[in-house]
Amino acid sequence: MSERLRPGLPETVLAGVVVLMGLVDLLRTSISGGSLLVVIGVGAAVYLSRRSPDVALGIVWLVGALHVARGTPALSVELAVVVVAFGCARWGSPAVVVLSGLSIPAAAGIALALAYSSTYGYFSDIGAFRDLLDTAYRFSDAVLVGATLLGMLILALPWLAGLVLRYSDRATTSRTSQVAAEEGAALAVREREQAQEIARLREEQARMARDVHDVVGHSLAVILAQAESGQYLPDVDTAKLKATMENIATSARTSLQDVRQVLQTTQTSPPRAAGVGGLQSLVDGVRASGHEVVATEIGAPVPLPPELEQVAFRVLQEMLTNAIRHGRRDTPVLVERHWEGELRMEVRNVIAPSGPPSGPADETRPISLGDGGTGLVGMRRRLESVGGRLDVRRREEPTGATFTVTAWVPVRG
Repeated sequence: MSERLRPGLPETVLAGVVVLMGLVDLLRTSISGGSLLVVIGVGAAVYLSRRSPDVALGIVWLVGALHVARGTPALSVELAVVVVAFGCARWGSPAVVVLSGLSIPAAAGIALALAYSSTYGYFSDIGAFRDLLDTAYRFSDAVLVGATLLGMLILALPWLAGLVLRYSDRATTSRTSQVAAEEGAALAVREREQAQEIARLREEQARMARDVHDVVGHSLAVILAQAESGQYLPDVDTAKLKATMENIATSARTSLQDVRQVLQTTQTSPPRAAGVGGLQSLVDGVRASGHEVVATEIGAPVPLPPELEQVAFRVLQEMLTNAIRHGRRDTPVLVERHWEGELRMEVRNVIAPSGPPSGPADETRPISLGDGGTGLVGMRRRLESVGGRLDVRRREEPTGATFTVTAWVPVRG
């Protein structure tokens, strides 16, 4: 009974074979209503051995009793019992499996009890049962017991075979489920790792874009300021003109080196921090471009971890870039650095009025980062990534607006 066949086909074929065998036996002996009912019953039991093992088991018991009472040919009945025993153990419910297993010794016990019953005279008049008893007692009681045990063993073999296949299927299903679960877990791990890798690459791209924006924006602002200041130098002052061109070349060279460093940076090789001295180099670079810078440093500078050094450098670089780009050249850029528990950097500059004041004079109002460009948003993200914060304020005055940007960087050892 292969599982690959269409469900119900093997049982249908076997039922037809059993019925055909029973009819052939009846044709060789005699056909009666009871005998025909036995043949139909064994066919129905075989047909239901998979669909309804409990019903098939009940039919077998009824047919067995009728078989003994009517003395019908035994071959078709025995074959039906074998098939039903297999079907009950293979496809029956746990209760049916137990009942079918108990039915085997129960049937043997009933047969022995009938053989030794005081009603032997009644059963001796029943065809097949009389022949069975005569044959058994013709030899000895031991032969009767041995024949009964042999019959029980014959019935137990298909029942055990069905039970083995039953638990084999369960083990196969369990292994299949386990393999499917392991494959699902492995797939989930791969998808999670892939998502993490994509997120890492996107973060790396965003970081690279911010670094390139900061480096190029700052360098171009410094170069532009130096180039504009060179326009106002006297033609005869070749020394200052030469110094200005040298500063422009130095700024461009430094910018190119920084861009190369950014492009070569990987996650396993973090960007090289500029150090605390690099903060002062940014101020000196702006001052060299021709802008007046008033720098103040309060407290003793302390060494910062590489990631904090990098954040502080890029944030101050962007703050100075905005001051050069949007500030008035005739007013100084005020730069303050406070080393008191944390690094607080503040850049303040005056913006030339481009229209009517956006608020009352002498009013200071905070600026939403949404009002600024990518530079302000980038600074905020950098600072928040290390536990820092950013504050941007604008103060309206008759001569122009004062723009103040303050950044706090935590100091950790």
